[in-house]
Amino acid sequence: MGELLYQDEDVVIFRDINPITPVHLLVVTRQHIPSLAVMSEAETPLVGKMVKAANRAAREQGIAESGYRLTINSGADSGQIVPHLHMHLMGGRRLRWGH
Repeated sequence: MGELLYQDEDVVIFRDINPITPVHLLVVTRQHIPSLAVMSEAETPLVGKMVKAANRAAREQGIAESGYRLTINSGADSGQIVPHLHMHLMGGRRLRWGH
């Protein structure tokens, strides 16, 4: 796990150990949810908490104004490697699709 930047009762945020952008953070639920595909109705508010925490992190990293990308991969065809719900927060330069 990379450097821990934020944590609360539901979400943790840390630096990706293999960043593909100048700012590349992982926003992860504490509760184990394998993917969006199996998320229950009761668990869906966690996504909002993840987005709120990600926005806070983007401001703290100085990329909120210039722009950033939040990505959730869900399932093998999306490129999800780790079977635990998480978002990639990427920014710090102009992004294009593919990175």
